[in-house]
Amino acid sequence: MKISFRNCFGLQLACISLWPILAFAQSTNPAQNLADCRAGRDTCDRSKLSQSEAVDVALAVHQQNVVNCRNSYDSCDRSQLTEPEATALAVANHQRNVSDCNDGMLSCDPSKLTPMEARDVAVAQRERNLAACKDGWGGCDRSKLTPAQSEEVNNAKRRLNVSDCADGSGTCDQAKLTPSQTRDAAAADRQRNAQNCQNGWDGCDHSKLTAAEAKETASSEHRRNLIACKEGETTCDYANLSASEAKSLSDTEHKRNYTACLKGYGYCDASRLTVEELRTIHPSK
Repeated sequence: MKISFRNCFGLQLACISLWPILAFAQSTNPAQNLADCRAGRDTCDRSKLSQSEAVDVALAVHQQNVVNCRNSYDSCDRSQLTEPEATALAVANHQRNVSDCNDGMLSCDPSKLTPMEARDVAVAQRERNLAACKDGWGGCDRSKLTPAQSEEVNNAKRRLNVSDCADGSGTCDQAKLTPSQTRDAAAADRQRNAQNCQNGWDGCDHSKLTAAEAKETASSEHRRNLIACKEGETTCDYANLSASEAKSLSDTEHKRNYTACLKGYGYCDASRLTVEELRTIHPSK
């Protein structure tokens, strides 16, 4: 058979173009291949593993399967577990189910509980329901309470309402308070309002202040305004300053302005300088 020069040249060209691929395949990093095999990657080439490496990889893959089964992953292959591993997995799964049932989780499977475990879970459920009813949670089912528990819940709700009224909570029901509780709640509300006013907080109602509280509030507001003016804050109200405070602030600002003009740092308004100050900044030559 005759092979033309053109066909021969094409064959040589094909061999040259495939050479890098072949060379790369032959020079695969053995350490990387071992790592790929241990990790179960598709790039693993087990044919290139030594006998000891193959054993090591098999152990790693097996251990990973054990972990997958313990974590209930879909990749778990129970058929690859040894008898002790399968038993340990069954024990762990049972314990996890018991824990889930005790915690009221949806993953609980009551059918897998022993009679004693089921009784313990029922007790835990009743305790959770009682706590939910006491705290006003949405999971409360009052139909499952005993008469004694119902009374206990009622007492807890009364205490919670008293606390809400004392704290000024929106859930307070004044109609359920006793006369003494009503007086205590009103006193707490007045004290809270006075504190809000003195600190400049939201929730201040000046109309509810006593004469002494109003005086203390005015003093606090004046101090806060003076500080705001000294620090150049936008909340400063110069109209509320006394004559001496206004003069002190004016003197301080004049000094700051002169220093800024003299040293060349900060905002300088030369129009506010005295003639003498202008001479010190621009001495006549």
